[in-house]
Amino acid sequence: MKSFPSLYFTNLFLIGGTGLLTTYLALYLGQHNVSTFWIGLLTSFYYLGLLLGSKLGYHLIKSVGHIRTFVASTAAVTACVAAHALSDNIYLWLVLRLIVGLSMMCNYMVLESWLNEQAAPESRGRVFSMYMIMSSLGMVLGQLALSQFPELGYAPLFLVCMALSLGIIPISITRRIHPKPLKPIQVSLIDYFKKVPQSLTAVHFAGIINGSFYGLAPTFASLSGFSAQEIALFMSITIFAGLLAQWPMGVISDKIRRSILIRSNAVAIGMVSLALFLLPLTQYVAYALTFAFGLFAFTLYPLSSALANSRVEDEDRVGVSSALLIMFGAGAALGSAVNAQIMAFFGHQALYGSTAVLTVVMFALLSFINSKQKAEQPEPSDYVVGTSDVTASPLAATMDPRIEETTAHEQLLVVDEENTHSQEDLDDEEFDDQEFTKQQHPDFDASSEQTLTANENKQNQP
Repeated sequence: MKSFPSLYFTNLFLIGGTGLLTTYLALYLGQHNVSTFWIGLLTSFYYLGLLLGSKLGYHLIKSVGHIRTFVASTAAVTACVAAHALSDNIYLWLVLRLIVGLSMMCNYMVLESWLNEQAAPESRGRVFSMYMIMSSLGMVLGQLALSQFPELGYAPLFLVCMALSLGIIPISITRRIHPKPLKPIQVSLIDYFKKVPQSLTAVHFAGIINGSFYGLAPTFASLSGFSAQEIALFMSITIFAGLLAQWPMGVISDKIRRSILIRSNAVAIGMVSLALFLLPLTQYVAYALTFAFGLFAFTLYPLSSALANSRVEDEDRVGVSSALLIMFGAGAALGSAVNAQIMAFFGHQALYGSTAVLTVVMFALLSFINSKQKAEQPEPSDYVVGTSDVTASPLAATMDPRIEETTAHEQLLVVDEENTHSQEDLDDEEFDDQEFTKQQHPDFDASSEQTLTANENKQNQP
């Protein structure tokens, strides 16, 4: 447990930096009168990168190992952030956002496999919850940091680069052993949709709603007359509300059927969105309404995940986790692009007007699907902390306390002899300094720091 803070803070810096970047880009483009269509498309390309990034992550980790994958991916993100200051070409920015999405998914995979390697079986739930909480906290801090730059110059980009660079330090100097190689997950959405149609439907709508919020809410607030500081606070309040709602919603979901809670959330989101669409917004009214929006919108994903896990056997839970992430990411990519076009035609208020309409469709679909299924039996352990955005990879299943540890390892980690030898060869490459250490300490055992300490003590003896 003593090394976990370094990994948590690495995640905090990464999420804080990229969260700041997302809001900054929306505000910067809005300030320069760029159409909301392009602003939404930027967000869609980021989520598309996240969806495609898992395959790249598996390949990189298998080829060069975890540390090198993380450093290379973070370097790519940092370079992309800096490139925004070199050109305002929107087509270039689309490519940059795609690369950032690809690279961030690689980083999530590295962090989650590392945490899984070090988490004791009895602490997996705490590790998973803390990882998700730090992700949400990073989002909030990123928004608050942006509030210090009302002019929206290039200074926020420098701050993002600093955060990403600081995130490299803890993980790059760790001396912990490397996680095991990874297995690519084969996911059949059709098969899982037959098993958990309500969950996959709900999480897809959650992706549309939450992705649209992250990509377009800054533009909505800006066109509503808010300053940069007020917009940052608007975003922070929403994300913080979602974080606060996690524990109470978990308690409620242990007592009330989750299918009912999900539909109730849809109704609540629709009512709040309708208020944001129709009411004249003063600063404090907007803050109050967006707080309520965060309470319900950002608990849709964990509720959907809990419902799915209550309906499948343990051996299917890793695949279900991946299917949920895919559906959420696809919804986020789709929602940002479509709602941006709606805003371009009907005005900035249409963001929440379309969200209100979307929740009606969501409620109707979920009610129809629920009528065809038997009622689920909630288990107290089914609900776990989630985030409001894609800040995890399929490997998060290795830490999910709802999934048996042996099942997660069997389906996600390569443990056969051939691949074990391959990983040993990879470790030899990654720890090039071990050859130097062996020359200085012939009795050195690369797998034991105690051996090195003992040899040093021998040399220091008179």
